[in-house]
Amino acid sequence: MKQIKFNRFSVPAGLAGVISAAWITSLAWLPAHADPPIAGTASTNSVAAAAPAATAVAASESHHLTGAELYSIHCNRCHPERYPTERTGAQWKTIMLHMQVRANIPVQQSKLILKYLQDNSGR
Repeated sequence: MKQIKFNRFSVPAGLAGVISAAWITSLAWLPAHADPPIAGTASTNSVAAAAPAATAVAASESHHLTGAELYSIHCNRCHPERYPTERTGAQWKTIMLHMQVRANIPVQQSKLILKYLQDNSGR
């Protein structure tokens, strides 16, 4: 019987064909692309693709979550949270415009986060 070598392993030719066919077939079941963006949001990017589960949970429960909770969910994904008092309300507005796109934060959630940050900025 003909043997095929895979690194240190030797496999009968018929079994190698079956394994190869099963592996190729399994590739067909993989998704062709990442989850589509949530309606009304900016296009996805590498940061958002890294944590689609957190974004999906936050998006589905946004009417129940406060600005502080949304801030904690979204901003902790990539960096430590900042205290709202570290920036002025105007600075937070600029930052949120940038981060809404970069972190793929839905508009309604972005507004709640910005309101929380501005209300607690203390300046």
